[in-house]
Amino acid sequence: MDVERHNRAQIEYFERAGKEAMKPSASPYVHRQVDELIRFGGIAAGERVLDVGCGMGRYTIPLAERGIRVEGIDLSRMLLDRLEEFNAGRHDIPLHCADILDPPAGLEEGFDAVVGFFTLHHLHDLASSFRAMARLAKPGGRVVFLEPNPLNVLYYVQLVVSPGMSWAGDRGILRMRPRTVFRAMEAGALTGCSLMRFGFFPPFLANRRWGLPLERLLERLPLWRPFLPFQLFRGDRPG
Repeated sequence: MDVERHNRAQIEYFERAGKEAMKPSASPYVHRQVDELIRFGGIAAGERVLDVGCGMGRYTIPLAERGIRVEGIDLSRMLLDRLEEFNAGRHDIPLHCADILDPPAGLEEGFDAVVGFFTLHHLHDLASSFRAMARLAKPGGRVVFLEPNPLNVLYYVQLVVSPGMSWAGDRGILRMRPRTVFRAMEAGALTGCSLMRFGFFPPFLANRRWGLPLERLLERLPLWRPFLPFQLFRGDRPG
């Protein structure tokens, strides 16, 4: 499938579904995902960050709430309009309706970090996408993505039971193996590639008062580590 057809299919997939899971949320489940990416990426308040595939702002708005100068890029104008509705003018979040492979002029070497949440497995060509993102990062900048772990069976259950999700739209999960992602990062001129896994429970358990403390205990067990649901990938642009 060529890039244009791929992008059109992705736009239709997300706009048609209107997924509840894409809407901004103040849940502990979402906040932990944001905080782990910030920590793993070494991102500080005041840094300029591009959120790739920002959608309705589920993660973009929490990044802004943490004092990060975040901007969003997405293929869908409709989703960006929803982000603006949810933001309601609270934060200054510049938005770009474009493909990461063809970003607006003037963004080159402009960001301390280029990040994404559950976006990487929807991109058409990983190596080309990383190469484009490396050009947007400042020398010494970081590229950091949170992605599903294909070894965790709960994702495949989610594909079956969640309204709006489908194998056709999310089958890129299978590419989210460390060797595949690291090879694409290196082809995209990123160095120091690293991985971290975390999480354990689905949202309805993770959002309970005891969810996060228990998750952190379970994450320490070597038996579970290869199967933890969330993976953070990081690559650095040479300084």
